[in-house]
Amino acid sequence: MKKVFSFILVSALAITAASAQGQSDLRKKQFNLDKSGLAIEGYDPVAYFTQQKAVEGKKDITLTNEGVTYHFATTQDRDLFKANPSKYEPQYGGWCAYAMGATGEKVEIDPATFKLLDGKLYLFYNKYFNNTKKKWDKDEANLKTKADANWVKFVR
Repeated sequence: MKKVFSFILVSALAITAASAQGQSDLRKKQFNLDKSGLAIEGYDPVAYFTQQKAVEGKKDITLTNEGVTYHFATTQDRDLFKANPSKYEPQYGGWCAYAMGATGEKVEIDPATFKLLDGKLYLFYNKYFNNTKKKWDKDEANLKTKADANWVKFVR
């Protein structure tokens, strides 16, 4: 009986570990990451909320959440993130919110171009005289609805 119980326990743990690894691998494909798995180009996701500005994180203050690595400006920010990652992670996997709503595409971002809306972080492309946050602001409700629907297609 002990052998059967041990086998079931080991099997359950192996399935749980494989499922967690699968979730991490899926998130790595969904999120806007550099080759090392770093999100938001190394900017601190918590600082957007606590300082209302983009702040570069430090390479020696990091945390990996389900396969996605973040840098933080302070250990306090890291601890806040660790306590509630879903509060601080950027929407749409850190891809441009405007592009997700307008075309349903994953487009790079400028970490300094962002918006906090209903307690969530939205990031935007802002290069070559194309600040997509301005376009988002003109039709936010419509674009957000479309972006939410489009993002679901990526996370299925």
